[in-house]
This record gives sequence, C-alpha cells and structure tokens, in this order.
Amino acid sequence: MSKIVRAISANGGIVCTAIDSTDIVAKAEQIHKTSAVVTAAIGRLATAASMMGSALKGEQDSITIRLAGDGPAGSVIAVSDSHGNPRVYVQNPIVELPLNQYGKLDVKGAVGTQGSLQVIKDIGLKEPYVGQIPIVSGEIAEDITSYFAVSEQIPTVCALGVLVNPNLTVKAAGGYLVQLLPGATDEEIDLIEKNVNQMPAISKMIADGATPEQVCFKVLEGFDPNLLDEAAVEYRCNCSKERIERALISLGKQELNDMADEQPITEVACHFCNKKYRFTSEDIRLLAANS
Repeated sequence: MSKIVRAISANGGIVCTAIDSTDIVAKAEQIHKTSAVVTAAIGRLATAASMMGSALKGEQDSITIRLAGDGPAGSVIAVSDSHGNPRVYVQNPIVELPLNQYGKLDVKGAVGTQGSLQVIKDIGLKEPYVGQIPIVSGEIAEDITSYFAVSEQIPTVCALGVLVNPNLTVKAAGGYLVQLLPGATDEEIDLIEKNVNQMPAISKMIADGATPEQVCFKVLEGFDPNLLDEAAVEYRCNCSKERIERALISLGKQELNDMADEQPITEVACHFCNKKYRFTSEDIRLLAANS
C-alpha cells in the first residue's frame, strides 16, 4: 500500500506533503493497460490528486483534476477522496512516442502543451469550487505549481515522478508538494529553493528507498520540521450498481426503452476501474419506468 505524510517547519510557515505512490500507479497501469509514457502521465496526475485530496477537510470532500491537452493521450482525469485515495482515467491508454531530449519518457508529448488544467473541489457547498488554467508545460508538476500560483495564490513547489520498467510495470512513483504560508521570508524561500535544487528526481529517491518522511525532511532541511500526520493510501474507486443506475436513468425514458429493444443485455463499464455492470432488457425497462 502507498503512503502519504505531511510535515511542517518549526515556525509553521512551510508545509510539505510527500507520497510514495508506487502501488497506486502500479494498480492504475494494471487496470488501464497503459503504454509506458501514458503510465507516467496518469501516475503523475494520480499522485498529485492524492496529495491535494489529502488536504481536504470534510469526510465526503473530493477533488477532480482534469488535464485536457492536445496530445495523443487525450484527456486525463484523476479524482481523490479527502483521505488521498485516488482513481484515474485516460482517454487513450496506448501512446507510443520516442524518448525526449533528456532520454526520458515524453509525458509532455503525450499530454500536449495546448489546453487546460481544471481543478474541481467538491467540499459540500451548493456549487463546487472550480479553478482552471492553461497548460504551461504538459509535464504536469509545473502545471500543478502554476495552478496553485494562479488560482489559489499559494506559492508552491511540486515534484512528480514515475519510473516504468522495460516490461511496463511500475518501478517507483512519488511526489511532493511544498507550500509557503503567508509571511514566509525571502530567506526561507531561498533555502527551500536551494534544498529542492539539490535533491535528486523524486522517482529516483523513491526507487532508491527513500520514505515519504525522508523526502519531507530533505525538502525542509534547516527548518527543524515536525511530522504532522501520515496515512496509508490506495487506488480506490467508489463505483456501484446504484451509481450506474442513476447515470442510466439520466439518459431519459425514450433512450432507455430503445436500449432495451435493441439488445437483451446492456453492459456498462466504469471508466476508473473497468468493473462491468450488466443489465437485462427488463432491468433497463424498469429504470425507464422510474426515470
């Protein structure tokens, strides 16, 4: 199971969240049967969603991150509950691209550099909070950083990484979010930048055995950090037959009756976990009667 931790500087001015999301991304790859570069893309977004979701306060709160770029992977959507348990969907799971100029998986090429990053927070209000920015790089971590700066006005450093084995399994995945609270001094900002610039890639740190606590303390070196909390997190889908029935009912009476006439069995698959739900024509007609 993956693990997420939060630490805070002694003066309370800087918070760091870090996660080893290897198991989460491995599960996503198994479900969606993605190519290597798409595994890296969905892994990064799911990792970000987990860290952002874990910061929500309410038990029923959730966050959705939708990355809609012009790359061949199409739209990528990650959703997390308030405990940091994410699920993810990608429009096109198989994309084959040459490595980028650094010899790394070309996530930017798969996602695209034109489009938008949208964050939807459902925190129990009448309407959800929605923030949207243009994609700034397509590498995802830079886009999350830009989102916090533009939409929430929170100075943030985000790092996300996924290492994929030659056999397409996930070797390591993880990330961290560093956020400066109001009142952070220039000296503190300079030290954070120095710490971050001296750190290896987060995926390499996780692959080499670094724990989320060690990542947090490395980021916050010189700030006498304290551990706030830690939790086990996993890839978790909340689909159910009742949810699928509500989605079908929303199609309307006529379309449901047509569906019942056309085929004896209707099969609906969840986008996030690929679980399949089967409905007989009698089931569909009953839903039509209730619509």
